[in-house]
Amino acid sequence: MAIEHTPSIPRPPLQEVDWEVLPPEEKRKRQGLEPLFKWLALIMDEFLRIPGTKFRFGLDPLIGLVPGIGDTGSALVSAFALIQAVRVGVPKILLARMSLNILINEIIGIVPIIGDAFSFWFKSNTRNYEIIKDHIATPGVTRRSDWVFVIAVLVLLFAVVLVGLLISLIFFMALAKLLSSINH
Repeated sequence: MAIEHTPSIPRPPLQEVDWEVLPPEEKRKRQGLEPLFKWLALIMDEFLRIPGTKFRFGLDPLIGLVPGIGDTGSALVSAFALIQAVRVGVPKILLARMSLNILINEIIGIVPIIGDAFSFWFKSNTRNYEIIKDHIATPGVTRRSDWVFVIAVLVLLFAVVLVGLLISLIFFMALAKLLSSINH
């Protein structure tokens, strides 16, 4: 007995099934968070490509070249995105990881030259985007303790930024003093 070969019948492509049931307003908030972090990662970490390579970088390391205020500006932009993450209920452990990425970038970014080179590699906003992308599928509820945690992290970040500005100011004052002593 011979088996007849019949041509396969084309099947429609599989469609994703959305298993998560959220109220429409919560779903819209969540969906709005991913594009924010994606845009931030693109602009701050991936905007430009070195010709002939796959290496990409964004405005974060370039802004960081401006002594004192560059790293501060980048940290403030990232902190704004962190506040948005709290508003849509990102769990504290993820907020902690995201905050740590921002703090690492800021603290090392304070160090002249080494910090700027580090920003080209570390890409804290891209790391935070990956955290958000992984989180989007799971529901979360914002609690008062989440806000307390984020405010504490932002205060710490602000203190680090102030220390960075103070170090930059001391450096420039010493440089100005050195240059004025050379000219006289």
